[in-house]
Amino acid sequence: MYMTVPETAVFLSMPEEQVNRYVLEGRIRAVHDGEQYLINTSQFESHFQQLEVAKLELEEWRATPIPDDIDIKDED
Repeated sequence: MYMTVPETAVFLSMPEEQVNRYVLEGRIRAVHDGEQYLINTSQFESHFQQLEVAKLELEEWRATPIPDDIDIKDED
């Protein structure tokens, strides 16, 4: 499915200017139909999958208790 730059900006929750910049830099692949850039949304699937994996790993890391420090000495 192809979307225009404004539609992609809404889809990615970022400003249109940033999407335009990414297209011109080649960070987002797009085709130019003579009037506007069209962006294939399938290129974002792996990005969103990686974000979900990162969120799960972060939650797992936050849920892991801090181990007792073996270097603590009882001075009593």
